Amino acid sequence: MPASHFLFLLFICLLWAGNFIAAAWAVRVFEPVTFTVVRFGLVLLLLLPFLRVPARDQWKTLLACCWTMGAIHFGLVFLALGRSEDVSSIALLMQIYVPLSTLMAVLLLGERIGWRTTSGILIAFGGVLVMGLDPLVLSQLDVVALVLLSALSLATGTILMRRLKGIGVFNFQAWNALLSLVPLGLLATWLETPSQVFALTSERPDAWLAVAYSAIAASIIGHGGFYWLIQRHEVNRITPYLLLVPILAVVLGVLFWGDRPGPRLLTGGGLVLAGVLWITLRARWRRPARVEPAPPAG
Repeated sequence: MPASHFLFLLFICLLWAGNFIAAAWAVRVFEPVTFTVVRFGLVLLLLLPFLRVPARDQWKTLLACCWTMGAIHFGLVFLALGRSEDVSSIALLMQIYVPLSTLMAVLLLGERIGWRTTSGILIAFGGVLVMGLDPLVLSQLDVVALVLLSALSLATGTILMRRLKGIGVFNFQAWNALLSLVPLGLLATWLETPSQVFALTSERPDAWLAVAYSAIAASIIGHGGFYWLIQRHEVNRITPYLLLVPILAVVLGVLFWGDRPGPRLLTGGGLVLAGVLWITLRARWRRPARVEPAPPAG
């Protein structure tokens, strides 16, 4: 990989890590579902020129992908950020989506895995258990449940996305925003008070900077850049570097959000990342590279 491409990859990881901070900041002003709606609305507005009608046989899969990877995944993770006292635990827990994707590929697609990949899955889940013993995590089990459900939704979308054909990255992001807006808009109207929230934002215009960062930097630039890279390099040569995202998110959480992760959280998070890295490397060694969607850092 040329040095410029490698530096671009590191920049993307930093953008995705920063999205945890930006979203945590935004949901202190916006309510979580309302923030998700506004974010997707901005993405759709910017990517509307890329919107193309897919083939008729792709509609069901596209809808399922957009709801699992868009409305459900982002709605739950932003709700978790709104309730959480930190961002580090969320960034680390979210990585469990990788072993969940592997398990779902076995259960739904009939793929086979060996004992080495199985050991990576067990290490990752063991890390979740260790993190669960951290006092901070124990004090917010509702946040843990939301993150794990979000990871399961993202894992489901990862499996479904393998069936999508003829839909480019910006076209998919545009449809993801459009198809997620309806259910999320209805949910925001039912559970939250969008009109009052928008009135509050006039006093906190900085919240709109967080929305712009999440939509433009993390989503459009981050995901667009990632797919630009995987068109030029083997996917499984790039994906191990994505483990920098939660590590950078923890660093940013400590520096800018006041996080103070304890030893159990760091040990458990390290085990999760070690399991994910082992699964990723085993996929690289066992089979040719295959395009997978980027993680939920954007």
